[in-house]
Amino acid sequence: MTRHPKKLDFPVSQVRRYLEPGPIVLVSSTWQGKTDVMTLGWQTVMEFSPSLVGLMISAGNHSFELIRESRECVINLPTTALTDIVVGVGNTSGADIDKFAHFGLTAEPASEVGAPLIAECHACFECRLHDDALLDSYNFFIFEVVKAHVAPSPKHPETLHYLGGGEFMVSGKIISRRSQFRPEML
Repeated sequence: MTRHPKKLDFPVSQVRRYLEPGPIVLVSSTWQGKTDVMTLGWQTVMEFSPSLVGLMISAGNHSFELIRESRECVINLPTTALTDIVVGVGNTSGADIDKFAHFGLTAEPASEVGAPLIAECHACFECRLHDDALLDSYNFFIFEVVKAHVAPSPKHPETLHYLGGGEFMVSGKIISRRSQFRPEML
């Protein structure tokens, strides 16, 4: 039987603690000889085929113009082993430092876009801008993943999920209900 937990009023400005859509990612970009990497927690899967991912990037972020002008990026998935680097990247500006050099990140060439892959990350998704209709109003980019690179092990890496206030949650144990799904829903 499902319990009905008692609920209290909660500040709406902090609902992100419960609704963050997914793991923290490192978004790499390049434009006219400038390369940057930024920490991002505001992304969402939008479609399976083509593979579309939405990113909300603040216009005040140094990477914003690089991504807007180049119309591409790489979404890199760090594991908990990179927690301090994720925080450091998020607390510095690429306008002031070379984040790849400063944080010891290895930039590797992508095969479909100009932005670099981050070798230390578990997965790297090369992306091209698919739709910019929400860019001017909401700083919301819709990208198509055009190439994916994923380490085969571990199958379920520990990823970081930002709760706000300097706190992260680590991805938890895996539970399966595969047998309860219709095949076409997998």
